[in-house]
Amino acid sequence: MSYIAIECAEFGPIEDLRVVERESAPLGADQVRLAVTASGVNFVDGLFVQGLYQIKPPTPFVPGGEVVGRISELGDNVEGLMVGDRVFANLGLGGFAGEAVALPRQLVAIPDSLTDGQAATFMQSYLTGWYALTIRAGVSAGDTMLVLGAGSGVGLAAVDIGAALGLRVIAAASTEEKRALAESRGALATIDNSVLDAAGIKDAAKAFAASFDDRGDRGGVDVVYDPVGGNVGEVALRALGEDGQLLVIGFVAGIPKLAANQVLLRNRRVTGVDWGAWVGRNQDANRQLLAEVVERIGSGDLDPVEPVGYPLREAARALRDLADRKVAGKVALVSGD
Repeated sequence: MSYIAIECAEFGPIEDLRVVERESAPLGADQVRLAVTASGVNFVDGLFVQGLYQIKPPTPFVPGGEVVGRISELGDNVEGLMVGDRVFANLGLGGFAGEAVALPRQLVAIPDSLTDGQAATFMQSYLTGWYALTIRAGVSAGDTMLVLGAGSGVGLAAVDIGAALGLRVIAAASTEEKRALAESRGALATIDNSVLDAAGIKDAAKAFAASFDDRGDRGGVDVVYDPVGGNVGEVALRALGEDGQLLVIGFVAGIPKLAANQVLLRNRRVTGVDWGAWVGRNQDANRQLLAEVVERIGSGDLDPVEPVGYPLREAARALRDLADRKVAGKVALVSGD
């Protein structure tokens, strides 16, 4: 049997990705073969392809780590699963393909409430957010949180999780569509960062925080969730009030230069969030984290957005649109011609 895959032959521009046909490899006794129906697309996938990520896999490789599909074949030693089961798989790499091979421990049963697209795109953004807010930040209900890049998949997940945890969320996003998505996931206020510079975003966030904080004006927000970085990240530090916390999630706009004096003032804190590295050292704890998130999704407390779908063969266009911030929410590749 053969299947279509997206191959990165060598590090370089996203547009150099190529569509190839591969033969199915023999299945190991402890492995499961999946017929992939949807593959999640994340910003980090583009970094992998361009050789800009700190981890550089040997080339050629198939990018993408999150897939949903149905089990098409079981290894001789696999128990507790059946051909036809619908599952999510966290592969690491190899997801941009019509077929994937995984170990049973990499598979997660999917709630019926999730479409294939939702299921293929929730894990990285939602587990990053859940890890950030419940483990790294230790937030409390009633806290105010400014989410930068709130129209992205990572940002929307933070809005959704924050609202579910009882936070008062302020979402900064660049288009009306992205701000509407943030409001649909529980944001109490939105900021149009297409018309406001970094200083304007800071001032607006502080004003919103003061307007709905019944515990007294703390001089700013309690938490800034920052997957953007750059100049906005630098200035957002000043939006924090007393004992406020900046969560460093990523650097889409570049690595910010944070002023140490602004950290000192009002006892502010800067907290790094690297869920991926934490997973490598805490597999059991991450399985518990994943179970918590899946349970919350199943109960309706969390509601991942339906992604924008692209044909598998158009993976390069999907990655480029994501990198250029043309997409609101998440992106998925849909298998089939």
